[in-house]
Amino acid sequence: MDPVPLMTSEMDSSTTKEVRSTAVDGTTAAENKNSWKISSPPSSTVESPPPTYSDVTAARAVATHQKNGNVIGEKNQENNVDMDDERKESIMTNDSMSVTDGNCKVSLIPESNHQGGIEPTDEPVEREQWGRKLEFLLSVIGFAVDLGNVWRFPYICFKNGGGAFLIPYIIMVLCGGVPMFYLELLIGQYHRSGCISIWKKICPMFKGVGYSICVMALYVSFYYNTIIAWSVYYLYSSLSTSLPWADCNHEWADERCYNPLDNITHLNSTAKRDTQLPAQQFFERHVLELHKSTGLNDLGVPRWQIVICLFLVFIMLYFTLWKGVRSSGKVVWVTATFPYMVLLVLLIRGCTLPGASKGIKFYLTPDWAQITKTTVWFDAATQVFFSLGPGFGTLIALSSYNRFDNNCHRDAILTSVVNCLTSFIAGFVVFSVLGYMAVAQDKDVKDVATQGPGLLFVVYGQAMTQFGGSTVFSIIFFSMLITLGLDSSFGGLEAVITAFCDEFPNKVGKRRELFVFLFLSASFLGALVTTTQGGMYVLTLLEIYATGPAIMTVVLIEAVALSWIYGMKRLCGDVKEMLSFSPGIFWVSTWAYISPLFLLVMITMSVAFPPPLEYGDHKFVDWATSLGWCITMSSMSITPIYMLYAYCTAHGSFKQRWHQISQPQEVERRTVLNAECLQMGEFPE
Repeated sequence: MDPVPLMTSEMDSSTTKEVRSTAVDGTTAAENKNSWKISSPPSSTVESPPPTYSDVTAARAVATHQKNGNVIGEKNQENNVDMDDERKESIMTNDSMSVTDGNCKVSLIPESNHQGGIEPTDEPVEREQWGRKLEFLLSVIGFAVDLGNVWRFPYICFKNGGGAFLIPYIIMVLCGGVPMFYLELLIGQYHRSGCISIWKKICPMFKGVGYSICVMALYVSFYYNTIIAWSVYYLYSSLSTSLPWADCNHEWADERCYNPLDNITHLNSTAKRDTQLPAQQFFERHVLELHKSTGLNDLGVPRWQIVICLFLVFIMLYFTLWKGVRSSGKVVWVTATFPYMVLLVLLIRGCTLPGASKGIKFYLTPDWAQITKTTVWFDAATQVFFSLGPGFGTLIALSSYNRFDNNCHRDAILTSVVNCLTSFIAGFVVFSVLGYMAVAQDKDVKDVATQGPGLLFVVYGQAMTQFGGSTVFSIIFFSMLITLGLDSSFGGLEAVITAFCDEFPNKVGKRRELFVFLFLSASFLGALVTTTQGGMYVLTLLEIYATGPAIMTVVLIEAVALSWIYGMKRLCGDVKEMLSFSPGIFWVSTWAYISPLFLLVMITMSVAFPPPLEYGDHKFVDWATSLGWCITMSSMSITPIYMLYAYCTAHGSFKQRWHQISQPQEVERRTVLNAECLQMGEFPE
């Protein structure tokens, strides 16, 4: 970015140069009643209003001169050595004391920053940045590429027409996924705030959206980290001469256990009806002990082995997140790259298995009749939405640590392409193995394919028992699952941590290690319910209702608020200020029209046709659906409640209150410099 010139003039040796502020809409402080107060003594005449400059200029100004122990003027500061301590502290901390220097009088605090229920916050602490650009990219890719890319996309693809499914999938990527992904990177990088405090700079009445995101992130951490804990337990179980789920000769196996590859059943049972693979019984009867629970009304006790694994997962999470992005940025070099090496190894091994071509053919063969079904388009939209991850606050948090002039347009396209290609390649890895399993069991591919964790821990687990060097492949595979899960968990938890550190910089931001410990402790305690013998039923309930319509509503509000309340003209100006070019017609039309319509249809369909609440053949209790909607509403209701609170605490008529709660009320300290007080100069890069 080119350096920004500043208009200045010579000053008396007793004067100092001060940083002033302007409103977000670009008006000068003298023109805006709610902005910063600037006045001149009677002897001074200001013929023209001072120029206004961007956030990046102000940020560079403050950062540069704070390092030198000054507030903008180095020459004049040398002549003000005798300045009293109170005045020095006032200038350096942006105190409300007015400072008169020759021809300029400046007050660095606005008249009022408490409107529309928006309480004043602490002074912000210095914001860290990514150590390297690649650390940001790896973190975003690691968050977007998660366990769902391995199990959800391949299953949805073959269920909805194979290769034909790629058409609605690509359309949904272009119409909703990538535009909202790019939009969140933009606002996070421009406003440099987490998902709570960023709304004070966009539309204060929607600040409750940030709190809704934090509640949803907490719910997700209750079950997502438990899946990682299962992977840790499988990794531990793989450290043996043979995989324990390779046969039925174990105490956890019952008479239904059947190994089709050797045609030997436990307890001499030869009936093939109602049989289960050894891997399925190991997962359900040993790891979960699901047979000891009858449902949500009888969860049983926590599995101590899974609790220990879950504790190890949270230990890894804490020591990755406690120091911020500079520590997590180093970890992602391993957690984000290792899965791709494993996928490559498994792809090569899978394609060499007998029957692999049968599975791949089943995966890609198009069924064009499926495209006419609305459920196919809904599944495509859902997969795109939950895969790329807008609405979880993570993209806003991660991009807020970028340089102001970082090319997030290129980042959005690159990471979206990587994410979609990863899902597509994972389909080859999974279905090459499913083809092998179908041939080995003399079944159709559709009869051995399943969705959810079962695809990873049952089908793939069983297939690896027949690999040469099965324990090695098992160790590699479950290590990949752990790194995939940790990457996404880093991002989801960082969104909450960044949000509260930015909203309460002194109370929380300066005590980040303690807050991370308390937050992860609460998440660990909540996750214990999913480690019980009936924990799979709780996990299924949370997976469907913890996000679902709630997270889509969050993104819909983002699109509408930014396009129609914050204003497309202002948004495009922000983009040009950062990237030196304005967004094209494609981005503008998708943000303002296409994506909101796309999201509204998704929300309507998810409410009208909710996914079935089931796990295998288990029937959930009647009140389970009501409990699920209570979980959904517990996060969604925060947004309207906060809007009501903001309106009631605002002042004046309806029109005045609406203005207070809909217009940005916390502005960055932008540079408003009086031409009479400054001389020509440039800020360095």
